[in-house]
Amino acid sequence: MEDVEAIVYLFLGVWLVITARRKVITASRKVITARRKVKFQSRLRIARRDAEEADERVLEVLQRCRDYNRTYYSKLRRRRPCVWMLDRATEWWSVIVPSFTHTQWVDNFRMSEETYTYLCNKLRPAMERRDTTFRVCIPLKKRVAIALWKLATGSEYRSIGHLFGVSNTTVCRCVRDFCAAAEALLVPELIRSPDRQKFAEMAAYTENRWGLPQCIGAIDGSHIPILAPQEYHCDYFNRKGWHSIILQGVVDGKGHFWNVFAGMPGSMHDALGFEAVLIVGVSQSWQLLSTLHQGHWWDTGRLTAEHVVYNKNICSARVVVENAFGRLKGRWRCLMKRNDCDVKLVKSMVLTCCALHNLCESHGEAYDDGWNAPAAAEAGVAAAQGAEEEGTNIREGLMRYLNT
Repeated sequence: MEDVEAIVYLFLGVWLVITARRKVITASRKVITARRKVKFQSRLRIARRDAEEADERVLEVLQRCRDYNRTYYSKLRRRRPCVWMLDRATEWWSVIVPSFTHTQWVDNFRMSEETYTYLCNKLRPAMERRDTTFRVCIPLKKRVAIALWKLATGSEYRSIGHLFGVSNTTVCRCVRDFCAAAEALLVPELIRSPDRQKFAEMAAYTENRWGLPQCIGAIDGSHIPILAPQEYHCDYFNRKGWHSIILQGVVDGKGHFWNVFAGMPGSMHDALGFEAVLIVGVSQSWQLLSTLHQGHWWDTGRLTAEHVVYNKNICSARVVVENAFGRLKGRWRCLMKRNDCDVKLVKSMVLTCCALHNLCESHGEAYDDGWNAPAAAEAGVAAAQGAEEEGTNIREGLMRYLNT
């Protein structure tokens, strides 16, 4: 029995020891868990604080980026949009030209500054451009001046570009735009077939000045040198041995063109060109047809040598058309030199120069005799074959009238 009790007490003691150890372990685990919670909370607070600081830094960086973008784009909007512009020398146009005297204006641009301003205002609807985001447009006055310089000198695009501080392409565009605008706005106004009243005034002026009755104008033609075109170049090879297009025009007693026709190949005979002028003139204005039927006529210059008195009066009257062509080519020397532009552009330039001639003459612009072309007008235009018999009768009647 004693042994049994001893064993029981032994197991009881062992159980108590194990229970006590379990309690100690549980208590120690609780202490460790509490410490871990404290450390975890501390770490959690630190992590939250770091995250808040990081968020603040991120927000600060974003705000700085927004402020920078606002400042950058506001400066970009205020800055002159010259991203695609090459820096060129423009002192001649911006410094030298504004100091030109009246004589220098006429020498360089073939017209006074007042007429030049009038021309700019006239062509403003078709030639003025606006600034874009990436480029400042060339001012209207500069575009017109570039075109006038080309027409007055016949210089190369590169030389004009260096002078005005623009590219070759810009010079070409200015010339094309100017000629297109002139054809649309100037030519219909300055070169047009007169009405009956105007025809009567023209005939009266010619009769009062040269004694020729019922004469409404004089016609003449001239070859405009061109570069040989790639297509049908043989058609433009004239009898003088170079390529050209024909300009034929009719002027009144004051030397103003009221009918022009340009663009015919240089190899075409004068008589065929004269018929083309008649066809175009009649188709464009029935007033011209009715006036011709009323007995008006124009001088063609192909006259017989027997009519001495007649020739004397006619030659004195024909001076007006020869002078007109001389002043036309002397003022706009692109018509005298070989023009390397496309044939279509050359034709447009010729019509533009005729309109500018009328503009300068009507505004009383001075003409310098030093501008005279060596051979301003070609040989007189022959009469159309179908009208030769009628022309003979008219010449006989005029001869009798002038000799009475």
